Amino acid sequence: MSIKDDLPTVTVVDYGTGNRGSVASMVRRAGARTVLATTPEDVLTADRVVLPGVGAFDSAAGALWRSGLAEPVIEVARTGKVPVLGLCVGMQLLADGSEEGDLPGLGLVPGHVRRLDSQCDEPPDRIPHMGWAHVVPRVRDELLAAILEPRFYFAHSFRCICDSDDDVVATARYGCQFPAVVRRGRLWGAQFHPEKSGRNGLQLLRNFVAA
Repeated sequence: MSIKDDLPTVTVVDYGTGNRGSVASMVRRAGARTVLATTPEDVLTADRVVLPGVGAFDSAAGALWRSGLAEPVIEVARTGKVPVLGLCVGMQLLADGSEEGDLPGLGLVPGHVRRLDSQCDEPPDRIPHMGWAHVVPRVRDELLAAILEPRFYFAHSFRCICDSDDDVVATARYGCQFPAVVRRGRLWGAQFHPEKSGRNGLQLLRNFVAA
């Protein structure tokens, strides 16, 4: 058996949209093999699952539901047997839905997605939020372990509003404070792009590979 065969495997959900290629490349740099999941069986037999996403909520949600991959993602996340990580719009898809569209999310992290300037005491001057921002942990979490100065790259116009504060691991601020990392059991969501976040993003993915 080669050393490469001993590497952990991360399955990246390929539902025809999102930044799956750049995410898979960064995961490999983090020390794992990658598989692009195109069938339900690919997801159901995975050791670790990453749900990427870019663009509008309805576009991503529609592609995910049409691909037939939404149900297996829900199944593996709810069993809690394997780690699952949603990135950017992939995190927003974990919620019940979004005011950006009409389609349902996966309903894995109860809550709704709102515009960054919605219900905000200090609305940001510009939307979208694009660039680096500090992330403030609320609790100790293995996904952020060994990251001494949590600073990541964001590109978004919407924020998740969780029904339960217990689901919020870390926050960031752009006008308003918003959840930057959420967690339920072995399911995580990160609003930022670790694949664009240099060494911090690499460390976060290493932590996920080791989870």
